[in-house]
Amino acid sequence: MTTEIRALLDDEGYLLQLEDWSEALACALAEDKGVQLTDEHWEIIWVLRDFYHRYQHSPAMRPLCKAISRELGPDKGRSIHLMKLFPGSPAKLAACLAGLPKPDNCL
Repeated sequence: MTTEIRALLDDEGYLLQLEDWSEALACALAEDKGVQLTDEHWEIIWVLRDFYHRYQHSPAMRPLCKAISRELGPDKGRSIHLMKLFPGSPAKLAACLAGLPKPDNCL
């Protein structure tokens, strides 16, 4: 990851300023985390960004699953599907790639 990009992030890797987000930045962050973004990733990222703009917070796993199910269908909203796309902690990783703050109740 470049020094330029690191300067935009906090010590946990989340953007300091939401307006600095771009698709190119999301790709760079994903690459650094070993994730190759596909269309499936992008549809989750866009739903997550919409969720944030509506409610002004990043959802934890349960609300994320509900939002994805509502927007993209129940199969895509299953936690197992999200874990395949965003390994480890899907809510945290997806929020990071979407340029959003860390979800409040994620450790």
